[in-house]
Amino acid sequence: MNTLTTKHQRLAALRPLSPESVTSLAAAWDVRMVYESNSIEGNSLTLRETEIVLSKGVTVSGKPLKDHMEAVNLMQAWDRVKELAQPDASLTERDLLDLHRIVLTRVEDSFAGSYRTSTVRIAGANFIPPNPIKVPDLMTELFTGIATIADPVERAARFHHGIAHIHPFADGNGRTARLAMNFILLAAGYPPISIPTDLRQAYYHALEAADSGDFQFWQNFLTTQLDHELDQWLEALEPLSTDH
Repeated sequence: MNTLTTKHQRLAALRPLSPESVTSLAAAWDVRMVYESNSIEGNSLTLRETEIVLSKGVTVSGKPLKDHMEAVNLMQAWDRVKELAQPDASLTERDLLDLHRIVLTRVEDSFAGSYRTSTVRIAGANFIPPNPIKVPDLMTELFTGIATIADPVERAARFHHGIAHIHPFADGNGRTARLAMNFILLAAGYPPISIPTDLRQAYYHALEAADSGDFQFWQNFLTTQLDHELDQWLEALEPLSTDH
């Protein structure tokens, strides 16, 4: 964790980041995140197709309209996260439901922005998510619990896992959990995390480890991803800071 703290301090020392240096970096990252987060959930758009849909507003021949909507929605939800994630801000339960509503608008309108009212199973998972009657109370407990965690990286990991474990929504749990995690990281001055598609199985394995009680394995997985994201940003921004 020490190297993570050091890199976090190095990034903080570069602030305020010049808009010119950040804009192109952030734009490319945003498209990659939308592609990777949706791809993990089975969306068929490639990275290039996602970029075309988001930048040109066109549909890609042969791809489902649902996949296009998921790309547009997730970018809108991510823009909302960036608006909300002011330094030291907290995400409210109302904010989370609003993000979920944006994620599922025109994809699953009947589920958008509300907790599930039926039992769900997670394909390939070893546990059954809680009874829907318990979901509102469990979510309230989750929000209360994470507010007591001082370290933002642990808080982000606990929040993501808590949402994934409770599985409060009929659909869109993974995307919403990753948005919530990144809200906490952004508000604490860290870069956001995107899970590469080729780490999908490792990501699910780490979540399952947390389900089984090995939370540290899950947090270590995220910490490794965060360390990589910090390296990417520092590599791009530190040389710029010495140019003037």
